Amino acid sequence: MRIGLHLIALGDIAALRSAADPRFDSAWTNWQPGGWDPLTVLTALPEGPRELGTAVVPTYPSHPVALATEALTVQALTGGRLTLGIGPSHELVITGWWGIPYTRPASHTREYLEVLRPLLRGEHVRHSGEFFTVDHRLAVSAPPPPVLVAALGPRMLGIARDLADGTIVTWVRPGTVADYVVPRIGTGRVVVLVMAAVTSDPDGMRASVAARYGAAAELPAYRAMLDRGSLAGPADTVIAGDEDTVRREVERFRDAGVTDLIVMPVGTPAERVRLLDVVAPR
Repeated sequence: MRIGLHLIALGDIAALRSAADPRFDSAWTNWQPGGWDPLTVLTALPEGPRELGTAVVPTYPSHPVALATEALTVQALTGGRLTLGIGPSHELVITGWWGIPYTRPASHTREYLEVLRPLLRGEHVRHSGEFFTVDHRLAVSAPPPPVLVAALGPRMLGIARDLADGTIVTWVRPGTVADYVVPRIGTGRVVVLVMAAVTSDPDGMRASVAARYGAAAELPAYRAMLDRGSLAGPADTVIAGDEDTVRREVERFRDAGVTDLIVMPVGTPAERVRLLDVVAPR
């Protein structure tokens, strides 16, 4: 199992660069409200892990031609290190915040990939569908990046299996990965994002995560995934405890079939340093 590091794309470039620990197999950004573009910011990381990924970029705001153009540009500028993670996001964001109709997200994602993947391969795409009409070819010279899909429901996992290189999931425990995700994704990558902390106060850490991220449990896709694991909320997915506890929990994800564990450090600066020392690949 490869170990990646989640980078918050907020603040300044120097802080982002210093956080991109070269001990890790990969570094990942994602869309953040009011934050930097998660793809473009990866070009500021000439050093560090050999894989740079997005976990994830929302699809609805970007036409697949525009996203393919941006992704190939980033792929060229980063020396072929990009892995492109995409997902439909949530109706609250897409419609509630941005006013874009959140129409049939699974079908939209399937058609998005049907346009995006051949564009990334340099093919001329002629497509007329429910959501997109495209007659276009890109001239950007770069190897096509792997594509992962944020998939939580059975239909989305099937789309990730059939049309992408794997899936990215969050707010899960190892049991849900082993029993629900892995059987539906086939041979593709199973990338899991998890919050973690080496701390003497795991209950306090989970309470802090609940206060900050608990509202995610109200989003239907996340609620359904939490229910599959009999979890009350995001705080129940946090890895927290002493060094041995964290190591054991990481090993449980490996044993569940996770190919890539993206660790998002939480806690004080000192606790984050301790965590990185524990989970960094040997």
